[in-house]
Amino acid sequence: MNYVFIILTFLIAVGIANLIIPRILLISLRKKLYDIPNERKVHTRAIPRLGGVSFYPAALVAYCLVFAIRLLTGSEITSVYASHLLIEMLLYVCGMMMLYLIGIADDLVGVRYRQKFLVQIFCACLFPLSNLWINDLSGLFGLYEIPAYIGMPLTVFVVVFITNAINLIDGIDGLASGLSSMSLAILTLLFMWKGMYSYSMLSVAMLGVLIPFFYYNVFGSAERARKIFMGDTGSLTLGYTLCFLAVKYSQSNPGVTPYTQHAFFIAFSTLVIPAFDVVRVVLVRFRNHKPLFEPDKNHVHHKLLAIGLTPRKAMITLLALALLFSAVNILLVNYVNCTLLLVVDVVVWIGLHLWWDYLKQKRAMAG
Repeated sequence: MNYVFIILTFLIAVGIANLIIPRILLISLRKKLYDIPNERKVHTRAIPRLGGVSFYPAALVAYCLVFAIRLLTGSEITSVYASHLLIEMLLYVCGMMMLYLIGIADDLVGVRYRQKFLVQIFCACLFPLSNLWINDLSGLFGLYEIPAYIGMPLTVFVVVFITNAINLIDGIDGLASGLSSMSLAILTLLFMWKGMYSYSMLSVAMLGVLIPFFYYNVFGSAERARKIFMGDTGSLTLGYTLCFLAVKYSQSNPGVTPYTQHAFFIAFSTLVIPAFDVVRVVLVRFRNHKPLFEPDKNHVHHKLLAIGLTPRKAMITLLALALLFSAVNILLVNYVNCTLLLVVDVVVWIGLHLWWDYLKQKRAMAG
Protein backbone atom coordinates (compact mmCIF):
# COMPACT_ATOMS: atom_id res chain seq x y z
CA MET A 1 0.00 0.00 0.00
CA ASN A 2 2.90 2.38 0.60
CA TYR A 3 3.73 2.27 -3.11
CA VAL A 4 0.08 3.03 -3.91
CA PHE A 5 0.18 6.07 -1.63
CA ILE A 6 3.39 7.33 -3.27
CA ILE A 7 1.88 6.98 -6.75
CA LEU A 8 -1.36 8.64 -5.58
CA THR A 9 0.58 11.57 -4.12
CA PHE A 10 2.40 12.02 -7.42
CA LEU A 11 -0.81 11.93 -9.49
CA ILE A 12 -2.66 14.38 -7.23
CA ALA A 13 0.29 16.80 -7.28
CA VAL A 14 0.43 16.62 -11.08
CA GLY A 15 -3.32 17.20 -11.30
CA ILE A 16 -3.37 20.19 -8.93
CA ALA A 17 -0.37 21.84 -10.61
CA ASN A 18 -1.96 21.25 -14.02
CA LEU A 19 -5.05 23.11 -12.81
CA ILE A 20 -3.20 25.98 -11.12
CA ILE A 21 -0.50 26.87 -13.66
CA PRO A 22 -2.86 27.90 -16.52
CA ARG A 23 -4.74 30.15 -14.08
CA ILE A 24 -1.47 31.71 -12.90
CA LEU A 25 -0.64 32.35 -16.56
CA LEU A 26 -4.00 34.04 -17.07
CA ILE A 27 -3.64 36.27 -13.99
CA SER A 28 -0.06 37.17 -14.93
CA LEU A 29 -1.13 38.20 -18.42
CA ARG A 30 -4.10 40.25 -17.21
CA LYS A 31 -2.08 42.02 -14.51
CA LYS A 32 1.05 42.27 -16.71
CA LEU A 33 3.25 40.41 -14.20
CA TYR A 34 6.20 39.66 -16.47
CA ASP A 35 9.89 38.86 -16.32
CA ILE A 36 11.29 41.61 -18.54
CA PRO A 37 14.28 40.62 -20.73
CA ASN A 38 17.61 42.40 -20.33
CA GLU A 39 21.22 41.97 -21.44
CA ARG A 40 21.86 39.24 -18.84
CA LYS A 41 18.82 37.09 -19.65
CA VAL A 42 18.40 34.56 -22.44
CA HIS A 43 14.74 35.18 -23.32
CA THR A 44 13.78 38.04 -25.62
CA ARG A 45 10.06 38.38 -24.80
CA ALA A 46 8.27 39.35 -21.60
CA ILE A 47 7.33 36.05 -19.88
CA PRO A 48 5.18 35.51 -16.76
CA ARG A 49 7.40 34.39 -13.87
CA LEU A 50 4.98 33.27 -11.18
CA GLY A 51 5.00 29.55 -12.02
CA GLY A 52 6.66 28.81 -8.70
CA VAL A 53 3.56 30.08 -6.88
CA SER A 54 2.01 26.69 -7.67
CA PHE A 55 4.81 24.56 -6.19
CA TYR A 56 4.29 24.82 -2.44
CA PRO A 57 0.45 24.74 -2.29
CA ALA A 58 0.10 21.87 -4.79
CA ALA A 59 2.78 19.74 -3.13
CA LEU A 60 1.46 20.45 0.38
CA VAL A 61 -2.15 19.62 -0.50
CA ALA A 62 -1.16 16.39 -2.28
CA TYR A 63 1.11 15.31 0.57
CA CYS A 64 -1.29 16.12 3.42
CA LEU A 65 -4.32 14.64 1.66
CA VAL A 66 -2.67 11.31 0.89
CA PHE A 67 -0.96 11.17 4.29
CA ALA A 68 -4.36 11.61 5.94
CA ILE A 69 -5.80 8.83 3.76
CA ARG A 70 -2.81 6.69 4.69
CA LEU A 71 -3.55 7.14 8.39
CA LEU A 72 -7.31 6.65 7.99
CA THR A 73 -6.78 3.34 6.20
CA GLY A 74 -4.89 2.00 9.19
CA SER A 75 -1.28 2.27 8.04
CA GLU A 76 1.02 1.85 10.99
CA ILE A 77 3.58 4.52 11.88
CA THR A 78 5.64 3.87 14.98
CA SER A 79 5.34 6.44 17.77
CA VAL A 80 9.10 7.08 17.77
CA TYR A 81 9.14 7.68 14.03
CA ALA A 82 5.99 9.83 14.19
CA SER A 83 7.39 12.05 16.95
CA HIS A 84 10.39 12.94 14.78
CA LEU A 85 8.31 13.26 11.61
CA LEU A 86 5.75 15.63 13.14
CA ILE A 87 8.18 18.24 14.45
CA GLU A 88 10.28 18.07 11.27
CA MET A 89 7.25 18.57 9.03
CA LEU A 90 5.78 21.38 11.13
CA LEU A 91 8.97 23.41 11.06
CA TYR A 92 9.54 22.53 7.40
CA VAL A 93 6.11 23.99 6.59
CA CYS A 94 6.98 27.13 8.60
CA GLY A 95 10.23 27.59 6.69
CA MET A 96 8.58 26.92 3.35
CA MET A 97 5.84 29.46 4.06
CA MET A 98 8.37 32.19 4.87
CA LEU A 99 10.41 31.48 1.73
CA TYR A 100 7.22 31.26 -0.29
CA LEU A 101 6.11 34.71 0.87
CA ILE A 102 9.52 36.35 0.39
CA GLY A 103 9.71 34.73 -3.05
CA ILE A 104 6.31 36.14 -4.07
CA ALA A 105 7.33 39.58 -2.81
CA ASP A 106 10.56 39.40 -4.80
CA ASP A 107 8.80 38.27 -7.98
CA LEU A 108 6.17 41.02 -7.69
CA VAL A 109 7.99 44.09 -6.38
CA GLY A 110 11.61 43.02 -5.75
CA VAL A 111 13.34 42.36 -2.43
CA ARG A 112 16.91 43.29 -1.53
CA TYR A 113 19.28 40.36 -1.52
CA ARG A 114 20.33 41.02 2.08
CA GLN A 115 16.72 40.69 3.25
CA LYS A 116 16.26 37.43 1.33
CA PHE A 117 19.53 36.16 2.75
CA LEU A 118 18.43 36.83 6.35
CA VAL A 119 15.12 35.02 5.77
CA GLN A 120 17.01 32.07 4.28
CA ILE A 121 19.30 31.88 7.31
CA PHE A 122 16.31 31.96 9.69
CA CYS A 123 14.53 29.22 7.74
CA ALA A 124 17.72 27.14 7.67
CA CYS A 125 17.94 27.42 11.47
CA LEU A 126 14.59 25.62 11.70
CA PHE A 127 16.32 22.41 10.60
CA PRO A 128 18.50 22.01 13.73
CA LEU A 129 15.57 23.25 15.83
CA SER A 130 13.61 20.21 14.66
CA ASN A 131 16.64 18.01 15.47
CA LEU A 132 17.33 17.64 11.75
CA TRP A 133 20.99 18.31 11.12
CA ILE A 134 24.04 16.78 9.46
CA ASN A 135 25.59 14.57 12.15
CA ASP A 136 27.55 12.09 10.03
CA LEU A 137 29.74 12.79 6.97
CA SER A 138 29.92 9.06 6.18
CA GLY A 139 33.70 9.05 5.72
CA LEU A 140 33.97 12.15 3.52
CA PHE A 141 37.41 13.70 4.22
CA GLY A 142 37.90 10.86 6.70
CA LEU A 143 35.13 12.20 8.97
CA TYR A 144 32.21 10.22 10.29
CA GLU A 145 30.12 11.26 13.27
CA ILE A 146 30.45 14.98 14.01
CA PRO A 147 29.34 16.91 17.14
CA ALA A 148 26.33 19.22 17.22
CA TYR A 149 28.40 22.42 17.51
CA ILE A 150 29.88 21.60 14.09
CA GLY A 151 26.98 19.80 12.45
CA MET A 152 24.28 22.37 13.21
CA PRO A 153 26.12 25.42 11.75
CA LEU A 154 27.20 23.22 8.84
CA THR A 155 23.55 22.33 8.20
CA VAL A 156 22.52 25.99 8.19
CA PHE A 157 25.34 26.79 5.74
CA VAL A 158 24.44 23.86 3.45
CA VAL A 159 20.74 24.79 3.39
CA VAL A 160 21.45 28.43 2.48
CA PHE A 161 24.10 27.35 -0.02
CA ILE A 162 21.93 24.80 -1.87
CA THR A 163 18.84 27.04 -1.80
CA ASN A 164 20.83 29.80 -3.49
CA ALA A 165 22.46 27.32 -5.88
CA ILE A 166 19.04 26.28 -7.20
CA ASN A 167 18.05 29.94 -7.46
CA LEU A 168 21.20 30.86 -9.40
CA ILE A 169 21.11 27.90 -11.80
CA ASP A 170 17.64 28.97 -12.96
CA GLY A 171 18.90 30.69 -16.11
CA ILE A 172 17.54 28.75 -19.08
CA ASP A 173 14.28 26.92 -19.73
CA GLY A 174 13.99 23.61 -17.92
CA LEU A 175 17.38 23.67 -16.20
CA ALA A 176 16.48 24.30 -12.55
CA SER A 177 13.28 22.26 -12.78
CA GLY A 178 15.03 19.47 -14.70
CA LEU A 179 17.95 19.20 -12.28
CA SER A 180 15.58 19.35 -9.31
CA SER A 181 13.27 16.72 -10.84
CA MET A 182 16.21 14.38 -11.30
CA SER A 183 17.32 14.90 -7.71
CA LEU A 184 13.78 14.43 -6.38
CA ALA A 185 13.30 11.23 -8.39
CA ILE A 186 16.55 9.77 -7.02
CA LEU A 187 15.72 10.84 -3.45
CA THR A 188 12.25 9.29 -3.78
CA LEU A 189 13.81 5.95 -4.69
CA LEU A 190 16.45 6.25 -1.94
CA PHE A 191 13.82 6.87 0.73
CA MET A 192 11.70 4.00 -0.58
CA TRP A 193 14.74 1.71 -0.37
CA LYS A 194 15.18 2.75 3.30
CA GLY A 195 11.49 2.22 4.02
CA MET A 196 10.98 5.94 4.84
CA TYR A 197 7.79 6.27 2.82
CA SER A 198 6.60 9.52 4.41
CA TYR A 199 9.63 11.31 2.96
CA SER A 200 9.23 9.54 -0.37
CA MET A 201 5.72 10.98 -0.51
CA LEU A 202 7.00 14.51 0.09
CA SER A 203 9.69 14.10 -2.54
CA VAL A 204 7.32 12.68 -5.12
CA ALA A 205 4.75 15.42 -4.36
CA MET A 206 7.25 18.12 -5.34
CA LEU A 207 8.31 16.04 -8.33
CA GLY A 208 4.68 15.82 -9.44
CA VAL A 209 4.34 19.60 -9.31
CA LEU A 210 7.39 20.04 -11.52
CA ILE A 211 6.08 17.86 -14.36
CA PRO A 212 3.37 20.28 -15.63
CA PHE A 213 5.63 23.26 -14.93
CA PHE A 214 8.45 21.71 -16.99
CA TYR A 215 6.03 21.29 -19.90
CA TYR A 216 4.91 24.94 -19.82
CA ASN A 217 8.43 26.22 -19.18
CA VAL A 218 10.20 24.23 -21.91
CA PHE A 219 7.53 23.49 -24.53
CA GLY A 220 5.11 26.36 -23.92
CA SER A 221 4.86 29.03 -26.63
CA ALA A 222 5.57 32.62 -25.60
CA GLU A 223 3.70 33.84 -28.69
CA ARG A 224 0.57 31.99 -27.56
CA ALA A 225 1.02 33.08 -23.92
CA ARG A 226 1.60 29.50 -22.76
CA LYS A 227 5.13 29.90 -21.39
CA ILE A 228 6.02 30.56 -17.74
CA PHE A 229 9.06 30.84 -15.46
CA MET A 230 9.27 29.64 -11.85
CA GLY A 231 10.68 32.87 -10.44
CA ASP A 232 12.25 33.18 -6.99
CA THR A 233 9.12 31.75 -5.38
CA GLY A 234 9.72 28.45 -7.13
CA SER A 235 13.50 28.26 -6.86
CA LEU A 236 13.60 29.15 -3.15
CA THR A 237 10.91 26.67 -2.08
CA LEU A 238 12.33 24.02 -4.39
CA GLY A 239 15.85 24.45 -3.00
CA TYR A 240 14.57 24.34 0.57
CA THR A 241 12.68 21.09 -0.07
CA LEU A 242 15.72 19.47 -1.69
CA CYS A 243 17.81 20.45 1.34
CA PHE A 244 15.22 19.08 3.74
CA LEU A 245 15.18 15.72 1.97
CA ALA A 246 18.96 15.51 1.44
CA VAL A 247 19.75 16.39 5.07
CA LYS A 248 17.15 13.92 6.31
CA TYR A 249 18.55 11.12 4.17
CA SER A 250 22.12 11.85 5.29
CA GLN A 251 21.28 12.01 9.02
CA SER A 252 22.34 9.12 11.18
CA ASN A 253 19.57 8.42 13.69
CA PRO A 254 19.88 4.92 15.22
CA GLY A 255 16.65 3.45 16.50
CA VAL A 256 14.53 5.76 14.35
CA THR A 257 15.72 5.41 10.75
CA PRO A 258 17.86 2.71 9.09
CA TYR A 259 21.56 3.52 8.74
CA THR A 260 22.88 3.93 5.21
CA GLN A 261 26.59 3.81 4.48
CA HIS A 262 27.91 6.93 2.70
CA ALA A 263 24.45 8.55 3.03
CA PHE A 264 25.79 12.13 3.08
CA PHE A 265 27.78 11.68 -0.12
CA ILE A 266 24.92 9.87 -1.87
CA ALA A 267 22.28 12.47 -0.95
CA PHE A 268 24.27 15.49 -2.09
CA SER A 269 25.62 13.77 -5.22
CA THR A 270 22.20 14.52 -6.70
CA LEU A 271 22.98 18.26 -6.42
CA VAL A 272 26.50 18.29 -7.86
CA ILE A 273 25.86 20.56 -10.88
CA PRO A 274 24.18 23.50 -9.06
CA ALA A 275 26.60 23.19 -6.11
CA PHE A 276 29.74 23.13 -8.26
CA ASP A 277 28.45 25.96 -10.43
CA VAL A 278 27.81 28.38 -7.59
CA VAL A 279 31.25 27.66 -6.07
CA ARG A 280 32.95 28.37 -9.40
CA VAL A 281 30.94 31.55 -10.00
CA VAL A 282 31.72 32.95 -6.53
CA LEU A 283 35.44 32.14 -6.93
CA VAL A 284 35.54 33.86 -10.34
CA ARG A 285 33.80 36.95 -8.93
CA PHE A 286 36.21 37.01 -6.01
CA ARG A 287 39.21 36.70 -8.33
CA ASN A 288 37.91 39.52 -10.52
CA HIS A 289 37.14 41.72 -7.48
CA LYS A 290 33.44 41.84 -8.29
CA PRO A 291 30.54 41.78 -5.79
CA LEU A 292 29.88 38.16 -4.85
CA PHE A 293 26.10 38.47 -5.07
CA GLU A 294 25.81 40.64 -8.18
CA PRO A 295 24.21 38.79 -11.15
CA ASP A 296 26.39 38.13 -14.18
CA LYS A 297 26.64 35.86 -17.24
CA ASN A 298 29.32 33.54 -15.89
CA HIS A 299 27.18 30.52 -15.01
CA VAL A 300 27.72 27.17 -16.68
CA HIS A 301 24.66 27.55 -18.92
CA HIS A 302 25.94 30.91 -20.16
CA LYS A 303 29.21 29.22 -21.08
CA LEU A 304 27.42 26.49 -23.04
CA LEU A 305 25.41 29.13 -24.88
CA ALA A 306 28.65 31.00 -25.68
CA ILE A 307 30.14 27.94 -27.40
CA GLY A 308 27.15 27.78 -29.72
CA LEU A 309 24.65 25.44 -28.05
CA THR A 310 20.99 26.37 -28.15
CA PRO A 311 19.24 26.81 -24.76
CA ARG A 312 17.50 23.44 -25.27
CA LYS A 313 20.77 21.62 -26.03
CA ALA A 314 22.54 23.34 -23.12
CA MET A 315 19.77 22.19 -20.78
CA ILE A 316 19.91 18.60 -22.05
CA THR A 317 23.72 18.57 -21.78
CA LEU A 318 23.65 19.69 -18.14
CA LEU A 319 20.87 17.24 -17.24
CA ALA A 320 22.88 14.43 -18.80
CA LEU A 321 25.97 15.51 -16.84
CA ALA A 322 23.99 15.66 -13.60
CA LEU A 323 22.62 12.16 -14.20
CA LEU A 324 26.12 10.89 -14.99
CA PHE A 325 27.64 12.41 -11.84
CA SER A 326 24.83 11.03 -9.65
CA ALA A 327 24.86 7.55 -11.20
CA VAL A 328 28.65 7.14 -11.05
CA ASN A 329 28.89 8.42 -7.49
CA ILE A 330 26.03 6.28 -6.17
CA LEU A 331 27.15 3.12 -7.97
CA LEU A 332 30.85 3.41 -7.09
CA VAL A 333 30.71 4.79 -3.54
CA ASN A 334 30.66 1.30 -2.01
CA TYR A 335 33.83 0.36 -3.92
CA VAL A 336 35.80 3.64 -4.11
CA ASN A 337 36.61 6.06 -1.29
CA CYS A 338 34.02 8.86 -1.34
CA THR A 339 36.66 11.57 -0.87
CA LEU A 340 38.48 10.27 -3.94
CA LEU A 341 35.20 10.26 -5.86
CA LEU A 342 34.62 13.90 -4.88
CA VAL A 343 38.12 14.83 -6.04
CA VAL A 344 37.46 13.08 -9.37
CA ASP A 345 34.16 14.97 -9.69
CA VAL A 346 35.95 18.29 -9.13
CA VAL A 347 38.72 17.42 -11.60
CA VAL A 348 36.17 16.40 -14.25
CA TRP A 349 34.21 19.62 -13.64
CA ILE A 350 37.35 21.76 -14.00
CA GLY A 351 38.38 19.82 -17.10
CA LEU A 352 34.99 20.39 -18.72
CA HIS A 353 35.20 24.13 -18.07
CA LEU A 354 38.70 24.32 -19.53
CA TRP A 355 37.43 22.52 -22.62
CA TRP A 356 34.41 24.82 -22.89
CA ASP A 357 36.67 27.87 -22.47
CA TYR A 358 38.84 26.56 -25.32
CA LEU A 359 35.78 26.07 -27.55
CA LYS A 360 34.49 29.52 -26.62
CA GLN A 361 37.82 31.15 -27.46
CA LYS A 362 38.09 29.18 -30.72
CA ARG A 363 34.57 30.24 -31.71
CA ALA A 364 35.31 33.89 -30.89
CA MET A 365 38.48 33.81 -33.03
CA ALA A 366 36.62 32.18 -35.90
CA GLY A 367 33.89 34.81 -35.66
